[in-house]
Amino acid sequence: MIKRRLGQIARMCGGQCDAAFADIEIAGVGKDSRQVEAGSLYVPIVGERFDGHDYAAGALADGAAASLWQQDKAVPEELKEAPLVFVDDPLAALQRLAAAYRNELPVKVIGITGSNGKTTTKDMVAAVLSAKFRVHKTAGNLNNHIGLPLTVLQLDETVEAAVLEMGMSGFGEIELLTRIAQPDIAVITNIGDAHLLQLGSREGITQAKLEITAGLREDGLLLFNGDEPLLHAGLQKTVLPQGVRTATFGLSEQNDWSPAQIEVEAAASSFSVRESDNWHYAPAVHIPVPGKHNVSNALAAIAVARSLGVPEPDIAKALQAGLTLTGMRIQPVAAFNGAMILNDAYNANPTAVRAAVDLVGQLSGFRRKWVVLGDMLELGPDEDALHREIGEYVTPDKADALLAFGPLSKHTADAAKPLFAGKDQSLIRHFEDQEELAGFLRSELQAEDLVLVKGSRGMRMEKIVHVLEAR
Repeated sequence: MIKRRLGQIARMCGGQCDAAFADIEIAGVGKDSRQVEAGSLYVPIVGERFDGHDYAAGALADGAAASLWQQDKAVPEELKEAPLVFVDDPLAALQRLAAAYRNELPVKVIGITGSNGKTTTKDMVAAVLSAKFRVHKTAGNLNNHIGLPLTVLQLDETVEAAVLEMGMSGFGEIELLTRIAQPDIAVITNIGDAHLLQLGSREGITQAKLEITAGLREDGLLLFNGDEPLLHAGLQKTVLPQGVRTATFGLSEQNDWSPAQIEVEAAASSFSVRESDNWHYAPAVHIPVPGKHNVSNALAAIAVARSLGVPEPDIAKALQAGLTLTGMRIQPVAAFNGAMILNDAYNANPTAVRAAVDLVGQLSGFRRKWVVLGDMLELGPDEDALHREIGEYVTPDKADALLAFGPLSKHTADAAKPLFAGKDQSLIRHFEDQEELAGFLRSELQAEDLVLVKGSRGMRMEKIVHVLEAR
């Protein structure tokens, strides 16, 4: 974590503090007054319904060594003699502090964005780099304008590689994050349909994701999914920092990094790796996560590791044995009767759902394959049509049953029904009640079945998984 004197902190974040407090030692930064660490700097974030300044006195009483303070706010009597750093805006100051601290660290930063797969790719990159470096990665989903600077400030000066996830919902957000992180390597996993409501089109999403290049260091590396034509087109309009190299990864052979001999099982995948015209990694690389889309994510991690000099055997070993994935991303779970559940309930958009359905279609050896889908949110004016398209995508050659939950997913079930003509129509159903869906599935599920559960975060589809797990 950051360790600086308060006077240094003030200079780094563009603030001012009383000279009497300048030599106070600061260790760490936090924004939650309920989780204050001794000696840390408290950052009072201001939101629509709360003001962190109201909790500054409590944070200092509980061990914080100092606090930021917005200079146009009156200081209450109880804080008149407290060690405060006066700033224009605490959040902006936090971001400036993180950017300044990153500049002082001898660390390689890998920034990762994309519509889908960025968290899994982050986990994979961290695993393979750990074979050679001391690594820190974004915890959970702390990938926004608050979480990323806090993650940077968690780094200590012995960290050699930082793997930072960058999320967004609108234009300008990735640019802010990348200018704080100043990555040496930037990765764009893909362009999907998430945030269509805010960005208007997939071209808009591409533009927003390519903002990651704005903070790339000179002579850095941009790795992007070469199977996405929009990224190639978008790069033609993007001015890259001086000396930045580009390379592609993806499932098709024209990429700089591509796979062959892919084998997908319910809880794992394996593949060989092709770097340009050279074959590597024989025997195949094994990853403990299923799906061709995760093979693509693994290729991005392999490309990052090779660019930083990690030996090939160490990469393969790390992906197979050292990979720890963030939960609810194609997470295999055993049902109460031994049936296999693929818990992919963290989030959903059309691109991600199609990839998950394709995975179900690739798997064999099950009595019945169930696809359980919740609404996909934030898709804008075309949301009805996009849900119908998913229904048309769930064909009998990919799944045996489709259960849908949520008002939008009624379009999904309605579109799928004609495709299953002549089959058991009770297995293509829409439910308005999640508990009813879970109860129906539990009553029908047999030990030889496979269940995929997916939906947007707001649909809380993991509740269905919990019902199926319970003994």
